[in-house]
Amino acid sequence: MFAVACNSNDKGGSASSDNNAGSPATTTEADANNPKGVGPHQNIQLTHPLDEKMVATGENVYNVKCASCHKTTDEKLVGPGWKGVTDRRTPEWIMNFVTNTEEMLEKDTAAQNMLEVCLVKMPNQNLAEADARGVLEFMRKNDGKQ
Repeated sequence: MFAVACNSNDKGGSASSDNNAGSPATTTEADANNPKGVGPHQNIQLTHPLDEKMVATGENVYNVKCASCHKTTDEKLVGPGWKGVTDRRTPEWIMNFVTNTEEMLEKDTAAQNMLEVCLVKMPNQNLAEADARGVLEFMRKNDGKQ
């Protein structure tokens, strides 16, 4: 379900910019290179330690919507494996990608580069915010975060 790991770009990039969601489909360089991605998620508060309830929610979502295309290893299936994704992408980028897929693929350089490698456009899974946040927490646990 989530094609967030094909490209090995680091979390660096240009400074954050205002979100243009709701504006005409114009891409600014700041949008295209924003390490937080394009969308409403510009400040995700992570839990320390991991929130096990969110992890369980995320694992359930993964099993239902993501596992058919993504492995939790670094092995590519239809989409990229998830191992290390939270080391390569910011939490905001991940949340924006899973909740704002079409706009990210249209405007975000990292998402576009990933599409060139994966050759498969991830469909929007229409995740509720709580489910998307659970997936992020599941990804963090998969990457050994505590």
